[in-house]
Amino acid sequence: MVTKTTTIQNEQGFHLRPAQLFTELANKFESELNFSVAGQDDEIDPKSILGLMALGLEKGTAVTVTAEGPDEEQAVNELIALIESGFGE
Repeated sequence: MVTKTTTIQNEQGFHLRPAQLFTELANKFESELNFSVAGQDDEIDPKSILGLMALGLEKGTAVTVTAEGPDEEQAVNELIALIESGFGE
């Protein structure tokens, strides 16, 4: 299992476009993925755009990505990199 935490960088937070990009990338991996606000127990499946949108994440929110499976390290690294890139905004 691989777990990493980062902070939402883009000014408008995790709105529809970032959520769509994140979901599309998450769906490329075989590993079981979980996404949560850092320090909270509630985890959502990042392969679900509705789950991501429901979190209402704003700039500066710390989030955690966890993966377990055959491509777990690659999955976490790429998903964290996407967040840290600000989703290209």
